[in-house]
This record gives sequence, structure tokens and C-alpha cells, in this order.
Amino acid sequence: MTHDMKSSPASLCGDRERERKRCLITTMGRFTPFLFGCSTVTFIFSIFILFSPLPLNPSIPKQLHVDNDHHAIPITKPHQSENDERCDLFKGGWVRDEKGSGYNNWSCRSIPESKNCFKHGRKDDEFVKWRWKPNGCHLPRFDAATFFTLLHGKKLAFVGDSVSRNHMESLLCLLSQEEAPKDIYKDSEDRFRTWYFPRHDFTLMILWSKFLVEAEERMNNGTASGVYDLYLDKIDKSWAEKVAGVDYAIFSNAHWFFRPIYLHRNGKLIGCVYCNDEGVEEVGVGGALRLAFRAAFQYMNGCEKCKGVVTLLRTFSPAHFENGSWNTGGSCSRTSPLDEREIKLGSFERELGNIQLEELERAKMEGGMKEIKFGALDVTTAMLMRPDGHPGAHWNNKWMQGYNDCVHWCLPGPIDAWNDILLAVLVREAR
Repeated sequence: MTHDMKSSPASLCGDRERERKRCLITTMGRFTPFLFGCSTVTFIFSIFILFSPLPLNPSIPKQLHVDNDHHAIPITKPHQSENDERCDLFKGGWVRDEKGSGYNNWSCRSIPESKNCFKHGRKDDEFVKWRWKPNGCHLPRFDAATFFTLLHGKKLAFVGDSVSRNHMESLLCLLSQEEAPKDIYKDSEDRFRTWYFPRHDFTLMILWSKFLVEAEERMNNGTASGVYDLYLDKIDKSWAEKVAGVDYAIFSNAHWFFRPIYLHRNGKLIGCVYCNDEGVEEVGVGGALRLAFRAAFQYMNGCEKCKGVVTLLRTFSPAHFENGSWNTGGSCSRTSPLDEREIKLGSFERELGNIQLEELERAKMEGGMKEIKFGALDVTTAMLMRPDGHPGAHWNNKWMQGYNDCVHWCLPGPIDAWNDILLAVLVREAR
């Protein structure tokens, strides 16, 4: 989704987890009267959703790294370490890094207007001076040369919504510091894009999908209602027909699920999200998300042409609206990260990430000895700590002036750490 602004932060709710979850769900999704009563705003928001711009193992000498606890850890720069093999990349914290990002909005010309926060008035730059550090080991900065060595002659596709595209845009900027890509394909709605790096014979793609499965939006007198029917036994062909031709596929999705949804399987209505219909089971956002990812991973396991495709999951990336939701004046104006003591690891957002991980593990077990490899990029906890990294008011919001984007991430910004993690995971997979 191009701007999936349907979630709100923990700060909108009370101290008790039960109250917080109730409030979070309410502010994120129960806006059906608004959708039905304000068709003009719905239309404008639809425009906003659709058009926001958007293995070889290198041999490198070993040396020592001293972590924050002053323990010498043997590592191989940039991406080899016996210790790193046992390291949980997804548990840690944000530490200062005065070097900042590996690119800026001058050196990367592909940054879309909606993520170019510095161009559109953001004055503080502290939010780019932090890096993700796992507990007890070293996570190197992204190195484009190493990435290209690993993926020479390969194709990598991001499959999912506009936050998935946001991730791809970060990777595109990082890689363009090593080689300028050729923009070789764009569909009429700018949902599907392909870039090619000829010197490294590497292809980067975004395969856009709202729900991963087939979906239809209900219409009211020719006006979009914001209510969707999802068909869990039918995969979204827009990505399924293309994914067999790639070597790596990174799946992510979630923000589109915070709206009224009816779930169907084999011609039967089996549940809903925010429907309140008598006789229809309310499965919640998490339930719908689980079933959609289960369907997508089952497709990958059963796809004969997908053998050899490395299938990665990037977990839910939380929004950080404060003092309101996306359509009630919510904003995100913080300028520094939170630490682990300031977030709730039992939060609704973390729960959604866990649901995705559970479905990934289920896919691994169902796949057995099949030639599909599954892996995770669990960024949920790390990004719960980064309310400072969103565009907020600095996203060139022509279509929705006065609304803040607290869903997507500035470029450069904290999202670049996802590619530090991605490269570390790819190195492990290549061994």
C-alpha cells in the first residue's frame, strides 16, 4: 500500500495493556462510518494510497571488534564471523553512529518525494545518526560491494505494500552508491518497478500487493467503500505470476488489514475484520494477517517453478501516530529513538510480528525437504523504538495536506538498518 495510514501509537491508550489494545484497534480500524459518510475524503485517500512515490563467499581478513561491554569478539569484516552465526540479529538497541547514512538526498536521486524528508523541510538530522546493534555481536554497515558479490547474476523481488516498497527504495539508494541502476520497467500506475545493475548483472524489483491474496473492494453507487472481500484460496496473480523468475523474494504486508474485511475460502464466508455481522466470526487483524501469509507461503511451497527461491519474511513495521490517528490529527514529531525500557514487547504490534513469524515456521515445517528456503528479517522490535524516523509532515503531501505520514520512513533514515540486517541474513544463507 502506498500510504497505509490506519494504525496509531501506544501513547493514545491507557497504561493497561487491555485498554491499550482496545484503543489501538479502535483508532486503527473502526472507521467504517467515516468511510461510508465521507466519500470525498475516501476518494482522496485512495489517490494517496495508490500514487505515493515511491553465492560466493568473499574472503576478507579477520579482526577484533570490541562491543559496548568491552569484550573482544572475533569478527570478519564486513560480514563473516563465527560469533555472528550464533547472534540473534533482532534483539538489541540503537547506538550512536556519527557517520550517519551511507547516502543522502543528493547522492541518491531515486528517493521519492514522499520519503525525501530533508527536501521537504525536516531540519533535524539526529535521526540518521543511529545504527542497530544486536546484543553481544557486531552488525556491520551495509556494504554494496559485498551485496553485489553475493547476488551477482541474481534477481531480488520485494512482494507487498508500500512499506515493502519503502524498504526497496532504501536498498536502491544504498546500491546506487556502487553502481547507477537502469530503470527498465514501470507499469502505468507505478506499482511495479524493475531496476537493473548491468555491471553486476543484478535485478531489483517491487511486486506490489495489498493483501498477498486476491481481493475485491466493495463499491457503493460507484464509490469505493473501503470494505474488502479477501479470497484465501486465490493468490494475488500480480505477484504470483512473476515471483517464479526471481532468486530471492522478500514478503511483507500488514497495514492494509486495518479496515473492514470479509474472508472467503472455497466459496464460503469464514470470518471478518471489523464487521460486527451476526453469525460471522470476528477474527481480528491478526487472524486475517495470519491466514493471508499462510496462503502466500503455501503457494511458495507448492510452486514447482519456485524451487530454489529464497523466501524471506520482513515482519510488521509499526506506525507511531501520537495525539490522534492518521485522520484525526495524529503526528510523529519525535527526534530521537526510544530504548527497550520505553516500549512494550507484549504490544499489539509485536503480536502481529509474532504471528507472521509463526506462519514462517509453519511454512518451513510444511516444506520439509523441498527446495524452498525460508528466512526472517524480524524488524518489529527495532522499529518500535524509532518513532523519530517517519516523514510526519515532511512528505510533500499534495493530496492530503494537513495529514501526517507516521507509517512510512524517511530516506535516509532508520529503515536503512533493514538492509544491514538483510545483508547479514544473505551472508548466512550463502554459507
